[in-house]
Amino acid sequence: MREPSSVRAPLVGIIANPVSARDIRRVIANANSLQLADRVNIVLRLLAALAAGGVSRILMMPDREGLRVMLQRHLARPQGPGAALTAVDFLDMPVTGSVDDTLRAAKMMREAGLAAIVVLGGDGTHRAVVRECGKVPIVGLSTGTNNAFPEMREPTITGLATGLFATGRIPAWCALANNKRLEVTIREPNGAVRRDIALVDAVISREQYIGARAVWKTDTLAAVYVSYASPQAIGLSAIAGLLEPVGRHERGGLAIELGRPGRCAFELIAPIAPGLMQPVPIANWQRLEHAVPHRVQQHAGIVALDGERELAFGPHDEVVVTLHEKAFRSIDVAACMRYAAGAQLMRSGAGARLPNPQFDAPTTQT
Repeated sequence: MREPSSVRAPLVGIIANPVSARDIRRVIANANSLQLADRVNIVLRLLAALAAGGVSRILMMPDREGLRVMLQRHLARPQGPGAALTAVDFLDMPVTGSVDDTLRAAKMMREAGLAAIVVLGGDGTHRAVVRECGKVPIVGLSTGTNNAFPEMREPTITGLATGLFATGRIPAWCALANNKRLEVTIREPNGAVRRDIALVDAVISREQYIGARAVWKTDTLAAVYVSYASPQAIGLSAIAGLLEPVGRHERGGLAIELGRPGRCAFELIAPIAPGLMQPVPIANWQRLEHAVPHRVQQHAGIVALDGERELAFGPHDEVVVTLHEKAFRSIDVAACMRYAAGAQLMRSGAGARLPNPQFDAPTTQT
C-alpha cells in the first residue's frame, strides 16, 4: 500500500555502471565480463530487499547501454505473491555514456536528499560517486574489474541492510562507517591547481600520456600510494597489501617507491588484475599519516586513480598526495544485519517481538 502523498518515503538511489568490468585488464587476464542481464538481476534482487526493508521508491541513473530498457521490461511483468518490488524512478538527465553520467547522477541524488546510494561498479565507479555524493552514505556492490573498495556480497543482503537504515530502523551510529581517501594535488608553475581523489590507490606512472585508461604494466610504475590495502585484494593496491597490509578502518596509509628490475631491494609478485600476476620492483616504503602531505618524487608522468589514468603532470609541476581519514561514509552491511538480528527487526506477528535491553532504547518524556 502506498503511503499518503503528504508523507515522503525514504529515498534510496541506485547508480549502476552498465559497462564496468569491460576494460583491457579483463581481456589480457582471461576474465569474463559481467553481462547486462546479470546487472539487471542484481538490481531486481536489490529492489525486492529494499521493499522488504520498507523503502517504497528509489531513484536510478539512466543509461544508453540497455540496462534501463531491460529493467523496465522486467518491472512491467506481473509479479508473483510476495514478490513486491520497490518502485523505480529514473533521473531526468542527459546521458553521455561516460563517467559524467555517474558524476551528474550522484550530484542530483545528493541534492534530492537521499538516505543512501547503492553503487554497482568497480573502484572507479565508486570513486566518481564519492566525488559528488557529499554526506550521503554509499554502499557498494562489486561489478567491476578491480573491486578493492566494494565488498563481494549478495545484493539481497545489501539491499535489506540499506532499506532498514534508510527507514530509520537501524541508527546511524551502528549502520555507518567512516572511510579514508587520498587527495592528489598538482600545482603548476603558473599557479593553477588541479585536484582529484582516490578511494584506495593513487599510482604514479613514468608514462607521458593517458592512452588506455586502465593501468596494468608494472614496469612503468614509479610509486604507489594507498589508503588501505588487503593481502586478498586484486589490483594495484595488492602491491601494498602483500608488502605491509593496512586495514580499511586502521589509521594511516602506505607510500611505496618502486625501482627498476635489477635496481631495487626486491621484487614482489602481485595480482594486478584477475588472473594476471606481475613482478613489482620495490625500492622502499613508509606509512602515510592523516593530513600530512607527501610530495611525489617522479618529475613527470601520469597519476592513475583507483586503477585508471587520470592526470598528467610535467617536470615543473609539484605533485602532492595527502591521506584524509573520515572523508566519507558508507553503510556497514555486516553491522546492520547484526543489529537487525539483535533488535528482532525481521520478526512479525503477535508475540514475535521480545524485550531486548541491548537494543530497546528507554523512552523519555519531553
